Amino acid sequence: MKIIEFFPPPLRCSYLDDRQASFRYFLVNDCEAYFYKGLLERGYRRFGEYFFVPVCKGCDACKTIRQVVGSFKMTRSHKRVLNKNANTRILLARPSISEAKLELYDRYHFKMRTLKGWRYEQVSPEYYHETFIEGMRDFGYELCYYVEERLVGVGYVDILNDCISAIYFFYDHEFSHLSPGVFNILVQLEIAKSRNIPYFYPGYWIKDHHSLGYKSRFKPFEVLCGSPDLFDSIKYILEEEK
Repeated sequence: MKIIEFFPPPLRCSYLDDRQASFRYFLVNDCEAYFYKGLLERGYRRFGEYFFVPVCKGCDACKTIRQVVGSFKMTRSHKRVLNKNANTRILLARPSISEAKLELYDRYHFKMRTLKGWRYEQVSPEYYHETFIEGMRDFGYELCYYVEERLVGVGYVDILNDCISAIYFFYDHEFSHLSPGVFNILVQLEIAKSRNIPYFYPGYWIKDHHSLGYKSRFKPFEVLCGSPDLFDSIKYILEEEK
């Protein structure tokens, strides 16, 4: 492995309008699964060959959480989502790029500009490849969701021996009635359960946040304590215990 550490300049926070976001990055060529697991446990996320963690001065709103797969309790709402998606076809494969995925990604972000004020820029094949295809190694996968042979959602996920990490998900808003975001998480939790994988990392969580708060609806889950560095020990606490 080759590792390069860097700290980009602070940016406007994507989740809290009155704050700036700062990140610590590692560019990791040929990342080994054991090293990736250590990064995940310490709050890092992955896009391509880049691994990052927030290091925002005076703010720790973004929490690293992980669902305890073996104890996951499906709610009535979750079961309704599964029923709604009875005819949704799911394909698990290695990450790839296609015109259909680029078009869906672009439409999703254009819509999110209107709904949530996201910055929109038409995606290029180069950007898509760098973000979702590069760095997949032997753990990167994609979930494609089809309704009557129409691609309606794409989820990127990393599957390791003892944990799963949700990377990114985008979908066709014409099918919002199927609750595709919730369905994508339920599918990944089922993959983890079927493979006896104990933990699912859904990404950062901000309590009661309009975009990130939903991740606490999948219980039980644990919250990472503090901001452990690479060689620090880690501690997670069940949210119910706090």
